[in-house]
Amino acid sequence: MAADASGGSQHDDHQFRAWAVWGLAAFGFSFAFFTRVSPSVMGEELMREFAVGAAVLGNLSAIYFYIYACSQIPIGILMDRWGPRSMITVSLLIAAAGSAVFSFSYDLTFAYLGRFLIGAGSACAFVGALILAGRWFAPKRFALMSGLTMLAGMAGGLVGQAPLALLVDAFGWRHSMLVGAGFAFVLALAVWLVVRDHPPQSAMRKQHAPSTWQGGLSTLASFRLWGVLAVGASFSGPMLAFGALWGVPYMTVKFGLDRPDAALYVSFNLLGWAVGAPLSGWLSDHFGRRKLPLLMAGLLNVSCMSALFYLPGISLQVSGILIFAVGALSATMVLTYALAREITRPSSHGAVTGFINMGNVGAGAILQPIVGIVLDAQWDGSVINGVRHYTFDAYNTAFLWLIGPALAGLVFILLLPETHCRQQVE
Repeated sequence: MAADASGGSQHDDHQFRAWAVWGLAAFGFSFAFFTRVSPSVMGEELMREFAVGAAVLGNLSAIYFYIYACSQIPIGILMDRWGPRSMITVSLLIAAAGSAVFSFSYDLTFAYLGRFLIGAGSACAFVGALILAGRWFAPKRFALMSGLTMLAGMAGGLVGQAPLALLVDAFGWRHSMLVGAGFAFVLALAVWLVVRDHPPQSAMRKQHAPSTWQGGLSTLASFRLWGVLAVGASFSGPMLAFGALWGVPYMTVKFGLDRPDAALYVSFNLLGWAVGAPLSGWLSDHFGRRKLPLLMAGLLNVSCMSALFYLPGISLQVSGILIFAVGALSATMVLTYALAREITRPSSHGAVTGFINMGNVGAGAILQPIVGIVLDAQWDGSVINGVRHYTFDAYNTAFLWLIGPALAGLVFILLLPETHCRQQVE
């Protein structure tokens, strides 16, 4: 009995430590998503402060995604070699510095620099959380843990919508970003003190040699892996363009809402993502399928986005439901992380995770400024309170660039392999 009690206690201790290790990394992703969506509720202030239009605002927001996306493969390879703990700690310190620089910027150049540093500092969070989940939890739970990691990110995104809008209205965007800088600094300290790269006495330390630059990059040459990346991007790109930037001004134009109310409705997109990510991961693991859930979610996602943007006479309440549905369906992209791991060598899983994340975030980096460019091209010259005003028709035209990638993703889903949730390559 004593042995059983001791074994049970050790198991409980391991489970608690596993959740603590993963949880702190997931908090890092929460902060990353908070900073990712924050420009959507600061848009008017930023355009007025720096005297710019929608295209420049789109680029100011998207520079976060540019550096984030470009750094994913190197980060994945380096994490395979150096481990998540050190890299997440350093990256959070960089993000804290970037938030501080952005808050004190009175010149557009420094604003770009701040967003660049925030993007660079946020780049480790999601990949690190997934690597830690893969090491501290059973493989059969990976899709679920991917979904829970995304849930943590969406929690940060929700704070970056209506609550941040209220904070900005009360204290201004500069003070709000300073609060974020302080949070990132404290979190970096907690990660360094608590997180460990492997469970104690883990066999995984010696199970696979870490990937090298040559080995990691050769893995990424796989045509099947590029197909997985395209599928993930087709889900995440439109969601990031709408939910992280253009959704709030769109809702103010379409329904005449003030900014906090518009942000509240757009936050339904993130709330849907928060529900859909762990649910789709659990369902996929439970039924042993990756491809079918992606296909079903892709078809429904295109239908819901089309209804949200182009169904005539749609009410505010129905729009809120559709925004939630688009978020929940888009969240099925978490399955692409599990699928990518199952078709590649375990020694390259860090690089592979970074590669898929590059596509998911890079799609947002591309679509956000494209929507802004189309809006500027449709601008009728009207200005309200010193900010360019874009018409409802202009948004309808610009959002065709969100429907197109989602449709293309359906084709790539048909080309994906079905792994039945099992590792295919050793």
